[in-house]
Amino acid sequence: MSLRESLKTVQVTDGTIAVLDAGEGSPVVLLHGGALDHRMWQPQIDVLRSTHRVVAIDARGHGASSSPTTPFRHARDVAAVLEQLDIASATLVGLSMGASTALDTALAYPALVEAMVISGAGASSPEFVDPWVLDIFMTWHEAQQQGDAQKWLESFLLFVSGPHRELAQVDNAIVDHVRDLAEHTMRTHVPSGMPILPEWVPGAAQRLGEIDVPVLGIAGGIDADDHVRMTTEAAAAVPHGRMVIIDGTAHYPNLEQPAQFNELLRDFLTQVV
Repeated sequence: MSLRESLKTVQVTDGTIAVLDAGEGSPVVLLHGGALDHRMWQPQIDVLRSTHRVVAIDARGHGASSSPTTPFRHARDVAAVLEQLDIASATLVGLSMGASTALDTALAYPALVEAMVISGAGASSPEFVDPWVLDIFMTWHEAQQQGDAQKWLESFLLFVSGPHRELAQVDNAIVDHVRDLAEHTMRTHVPSGMPILPEWVPGAAQRLGEIDVPVLGIAGGIDADDHVRMTTEAAAAVPHGRMVIIDGTAHYPNLEQPAQFNELLRDFLTQVV
């Protein structure tokens, strides 16, 4: 059975959330990066489902979930999914947008979160200063103004390589996988006008010290400086955080070095669950 065929649909306010719910044991919730969906976690799902209950969520406006029609919060959707799946608490694993969602969930619904792994991002509403990242954001803005979806996509894919490599130096299968997921999101969820963007927990960056659960930060050693910095700062700001760098990878270490990422994940889960 494919990952997509085994999805459940969970009703939330003004929409639906698609969820893969597989395996048995202590629950682990996987939260994907922006423009992608739960399938970016396939190397982790394949390993974790034999020892844990794996809940991999398509965020609203991504994958098989519904597009937003009113203001929403990803953390509120995570809480609704866990409630409807009768999960009292779980370990959250988030990458990029998913990392910010995990931290927001821990702040807004602390009883739901036993531990967290965050990768490639930190608190929501971050301040970007890296010229390489800011140049990509400028290209995105131009692409949106021009209605040029291909231009947006090609600039988005630069996060796969990071600022220190050419995209051609990354395994083609990884680039194609990320491209396919992002293209699906764009075809399915991006309207002709401006999309409805998520709302985030106010002041999250200043409140990270309130998160009293173990947190493992993971960053790719050749990711953009902002992404490494934000992950490192978040792991340092919580009382029980630590940081690991996976050398030779950029924004998606779970895809570029799945064996190393999975080992870190398994060791962390063994310690906290």
